[in-house]
Amino acid sequence: MATYNLNINGKVFKTDVAPDTPLLWVLRDHLGLLGTKYGCGMAMCGACTVHINGEATRTCILPVSSVSEAKITTIEGLSEKGDHPVQTAWHEVDVPQCGYCQAGQIMTAAAFLKSNPKPTTEEIETAMSNNLCRCGTYHRIREAVQLAATKMK
Repeated sequence: MATYNLNINGKVFKTDVAPDTPLLWVLRDHLGLLGTKYGCGMAMCGACTVHINGEATRTCILPVSSVSEAKITTIEGLSEKGDHPVQTAWHEVDVPQCGYCQAGQIMTAAAFLKSNPKPTTEEIETAMSNNLCRCGTYHRIREAVQLAATKMK
């Protein structure tokens, strides 16, 4: 066991866990931040995506020891009132069907739009292609990312 002081959503959380504990389980099981979801456990589906120093990162296989100095943002910390342009676009387009993958989708889209504020349709499809949606709402996801791009400041 080791003690980690993690900067998550602008607050410092102290936790005692094994160094190889995946960040996903620290967030969910130790800190009660349940917005980040477990999907595949192999960093392939994207349900577990958060921002690590502003970059969309899969947390299901990422050991907590590798992020002890990082700035971590989960879906709970993306915006105080749920009014990030991606979140509002998601609502306006009515993207979720089951909703399970949506936190990871939103976190991926937010990081993508921060680095590419005026993407083409092809760039959106490429950026979002590694996030899986078992309900197949890909057309609404693309539409919401396009809408969010028009709202980004």
